Amino acid sequence: MILPVVGLLIGILAGLVLNVNVGFELSRYTAVAILAALDSVLGAVRAELDGVYDNRIFISGFLVNAIVAVLLVFIGDRLSLDLYLVALINFGFRIFNNVALIRRHFI
Repeated sequence: MILPVVGLLIGILAGLVLNVNVGFELSRYTAVAILAALDSVLGAVRAELDGVYDNRIFISGFLVNAIVAVLLVFIGDRLSLDLYLVALINFGFRIFNNVALIRRHFI
């Protein structure tokens, strides 16, 4: 459980300190990557609260989610379709679902 939280904090601190500017052509990729990371971290927190957290599942899910989402955006760019919206909607739904389950755990 500590690995996802530490990774998230390191990423946030690095983003604040390094002041990285992302160009418009990469903004869709960045948005999908951020949501994939947030989904994985919140899923890990939920799994830890449920007592079923596994580090291998977290790492593999993080990588596979990010790769599939970026491939979806890439294919959408090549086909001139907004397929990145599919990933954004899916990750958004999963994030809200995980937050709701985490909230219910504490209530």
